[in-house]
Amino acid sequence: MTADATDGLKRAAAERALDWVDDGMVLGLGTGSTVAHFLQLLGERIRSGKLRDVVGVPTSVRTGREARQHGIELVGLADVPSVDLTVDGADEVSPRLDLIKGMGGALLREKMVAQASGRVLIIADGGKVVERLGTRSPLPVEVVDWGYGVHTRFLESQGAQVSVRMMEDGPPFKTDNGNLILDCRFPDGIADPHALDVALQCRAGVVETGLFLGLAHVAVVAGAEGVQVMEAVP
Repeated sequence: MTADATDGLKRAAAERALDWVDDGMVLGLGTGSTVAHFLQLLGERIRSGKLRDVVGVPTSVRTGREARQHGIELVGLADVPSVDLTVDGADEVSPRLDLIKGMGGALLREKMVAQASGRVLIIADGGKVVERLGTRSPLPVEVVDWGYGVHTRFLESQGAQVSVRMMEDGPPFKTDNGNLILDCRFPDGIADPHALDVALQCRAGVVETGLFLGLAHVAVVAGAEGVQVMEAVP
């Protein structure tokens, strides 16, 4: 599929997601190329008066900048009692709506906002749907930079091929929180995502993982056959 075709699918998913947005909502605003379409479409509805009193909680500096460009009012996560709905993308979506996220580098803030949300809606193109997590995308793991090699060795012991994410011009990529990201590829996918997530969360120096397990309620997936709505099994 061409890049333009994939981009069109992302926009179709973003447009359908607007069906879940109502007046007066506090929205969690995810990060990434699919969410960029959602921000543009949301801004158009707000400016036209079709949506009123909507505010957003951005999950990254990038999203905050893009949202302001589209005229979306922003608030901080600590400034609201809760988030009504988060709309975010994903790098992988399983049939149970477990996710891998973080290729945009915003996994920590994305997970914080998702956990504060009444509902989490994922928008994606059909190429992101997988039977087993880790088969298409690497798993991002955010770590403090001091002594990060101990996490590299641990992840390698779990079957991962680990690389430090780098900027295009050479230096290591740093998240908005000032941390490194380890991109972890599992040649056969992740056999037990829950066990791996628990093991990583117990390690001092691991800030967060890109495993978003049991957080998504709905996924809007656009493919060649049209837009499909997937719902999490209770």
